Amino acid sequence: MSLRSVALMLFIQLAFSSTAVWAVETGSMSAPATQEEAEPAAAEPAAASSGAPTAASAATDMVPWWRDAASLLGLAPDPRPGETAEPAPGRPAQGGDYVIGSGDQLGISVWRDEHLSRTVVVLPDGRISFPLVGELVAGGKTVAQLKQELEGKLTRFVSDAGVTVEVKQSNSMIVYIIGRVNAPGRQAMSASTNVLQALAMAGGLNPFARKSEVKVFRQQGGKTSVFSFDYTDVAEGRHLETNIELQRGDVVIVP
Repeated sequence: MSLRSVALMLFIQLAFSSTAVWAVETGSMSAPATQEEAEPAAAEPAAASSGAPTAASAATDMVPWWRDAASLLGLAPDPRPGETAEPAPGRPAQGGDYVIGSGDQLGISVWRDEHLSRTVVVLPDGRISFPLVGELVAGGKTVAQLKQELEGKLTRFVSDAGVTVEVKQSNSMIVYIIGRVNAPGRQAMSASTNVLQALAMAGGLNPFARKSEVKVFRQQGGKTSVFSFDYTDVAEGRHLETNIELQRGDVVIVP
């Protein structure tokens, strides 16, 4: 006999026994035999109105347990259906311009001046070096902002300087995944990536991982923010709002 069959038999036995107990309690309250027994029964509505537990409420309290047990055995729909994902703290706005980060490789070209066209790498301090301009901060700016700043500084040397800035290689979009995953280490994000996708990039959780205790650590304004993530809940379609989109530098820890 399979494990599922044994569980089904135990569930049916518990269901019958619970039904029998409830029927006895309900019958004894609804059909008193003597005048003395009828008086407590008559007082039952007053007790119900005052918040005292009754047989009906006890039967109602039993329903969630029935539904949970039945759903575990696959005999009823999930009593806690999946939730709709809502914006969560730390979730970045969708559709924003790319922000340049340290390690990014930028291609900068000036129209009609090949000598000023080159590829630069953003240093760890966010700075780049460009002819006639010298050093300037590129990290933390969008491509459009950097383009506008370069054009403003080059107008003193080049008339009608048409500057083009492109991100040739995005090396700053890195997250770190450590702990009980199959491929820990740093992972490059080529697109918007949430926690579940990042765990998949790390080869998934190993059998010893504590799936309900995953944490995401993020540096924000000199402070560290921590976001909880329950892999089991999200995999079952619950608490999808915790499946936040990761930002560069986030650290995912799987205990």
